[in-house]
Amino acid sequence: MGQVVAAMATVHAPQLFTRPPSEDPAQLDADIAAMRQLGQTLDETKPDLAIVVGSDHLETFFLSSVPTFAVIAGERTNAVFAGREYSLPTHLPFAEHMLDELVHEGFDMAYSQDAELGHSFAAVFEWVLEGRAIPVVPIFINTYLPPLPTARRAEALGKAIRKVIDSRPERVAIIASGGMSHYPGTWKYSQPAFDFDYWAIAHMERGNHDVLLDMTVEQLDEVGNTEILPWMVLFGAIGKVPGELLTYQPTWHHGHAVMRFIPTRAAAPQGEAPKPKWDFQNLGGYQFYKHPAPASYPLNKLIYDLRHKQRLRIELLEDPKKVATNYHLSPAEMEKIDTLADESIDVFRSLKSHPLVELGAHPLGLLMCLVVVQAEGRRLRREKESQQQQVAS
Repeated sequence: MGQVVAAMATVHAPQLFTRPPSEDPAQLDADIAAMRQLGQTLDETKPDLAIVVGSDHLETFFLSSVPTFAVIAGERTNAVFAGREYSLPTHLPFAEHMLDELVHEGFDMAYSQDAELGHSFAAVFEWVLEGRAIPVVPIFINTYLPPLPTARRAEALGKAIRKVIDSRPERVAIIASGGMSHYPGTWKYSQPAFDFDYWAIAHMERGNHDVLLDMTVEQLDEVGNTEILPWMVLFGAIGKVPGELLTYQPTWHHGHAVMRFIPTRAAAPQGEAPKPKWDFQNLGGYQFYKHPAPASYPLNKLIYDLRHKQRLRIELLEDPKKVATNYHLSPAEMEKIDTLADESIDVFRSLKSHPLVELGAHPLGLLMCLVVVQAEGRRLRREKESQQQQVAS
């Protein structure tokens, strides 16, 4: 009979890789140190494989096809982000068996043998697995392109995965990858719901996961926590097990949390319990991440391609209007295309939407595009300065 020997959840912020000047390095270092503690837990528990449950940031699955749940089931699991590439062995016997069983359990799973995963998975590979010879089984959860799976549906998926684990001989680690409160690319980017995060963590420390599982996805969207859906899969797999907080870093735009559930090193808190319910505004519908309008597809396609094609990024930095013309952007979109190279974060501190978001760009896709385009710009400037110094000397 199989066994869950380790269960953990971690942040995966892109800034951990790119380390832009807007971030506090001490906070990023604290995240990485906590993630490496999770790696030490893997050394102690010696799993035969790691199920990594993560989300997408319009990196792998795009508007041409957006699965709700997907299993990555190729011979190798590949991830790419910020110039780093990963190729880990997939535990194919487990992945293929799980895929069959989940379909039998009523989950219409998608699967891919060649998906190139993004930083939600790459962060786990970099700082939790960190070169350990542990094969993986990645599971994708849609967290940003509505309609999203409900928290209870994610929990049900976790319960079905646990049935698969129990039917097999392997020792399994489950790693949920997802940030806590943040609103990347939206007008509320600089105002994370830290109070909600502290409340949610206090419940998780007590194993009281039902208060989170009972939330609607619209409520999770309200508090910037749709990315916690992979954690709901974890809760379904482990039940009401109390969590141990390793770190929580409230950055200017994001709540970074790393928690360990199995095995824990600490007993559940004995102090005053948090209030049983969070006071949601319940304004109706998704407030921050909505389904992009088909009319904005060319713009969203451009910001997607810019994240994957270095040559296109260089062309944009050299002649943005030409790139905009090639992608058949509207006159209004073309007028604002220069903002992709603007490294000022004032627009995200102003409580206003980015100009391209106002024109139809998906907020998260846009922000991730800005991260890589601006990193490319910094790289090109460094190269130019180096060349000038060589000529001067």
